[in-house]
Amino acid sequence: MFSSSAPSSLIQALRAETAELHVALEKRLPFFSEHLDLSLYQRLMAAYYGFYRPLERRLHAPALGTTGLDQSPRIKLPVLRGDLVALGLDEAAIDALPTCQRLPQIDSPAAALGVSYVLEGATLGGRILRRRVAEQLGLDASSGAAFLDIYGELTGRRWKDFLQFLGDRNLGNEQMLEATRAAKATFICFESWLDSQEVLL
Repeated sequence: MFSSSAPSSLIQALRAETAELHVALEKRLPFFSEHLDLSLYQRLMAAYYGFYRPLERRLHAPALGTTGLDQSPRIKLPVLRGDLVALGLDEAAIDALPTCQRLPQIDSPAAALGVSYVLEGATLGGRILRRRVAEQLGLDASSGAAFLDIYGELTGRRWKDFLQFLGDRNLGNEQMLEATRAAKATFICFESWLDSQEVLL
């Protein structure tokens, strides 16, 4: 439980500002649709790859400056790429996948934290999706669903550590605005990208 002090208000602001966008996207993701089959799942993961590939590159650019958060254990792209290989795509096909050109603007450490909040939250929610994919498609971490449980048993701990990290940031109002703006833009850009790839309901 976080106090109502200034640091924790960043978490509260991120939750409040993204809640509606989060719910709207969840309703359109096809994981719990009766139409989810192996072909749709493969296209969905390819679309995820097309978003994460340029976004992680931008998020971890040295020129951005440091947020103080160790991003190295939080990089998702290699695991996502491994899933695509397990789903039948070869390296050349993966390299040729389209990538999203409309990304959230990450021009400050505060904006990077806002984007990270969305990505880490998605990782937390992935565990529920992993169970669904296992039941519906029979996939596990070795056959194309590792991305959905990328942290494994460490998922809860890493989310709590991330929230603690956010709670320890003492950002000013302008920086908080940068963080929430970037978080919202991440949801908007991601939904728009998935829509363009025709993988949403």
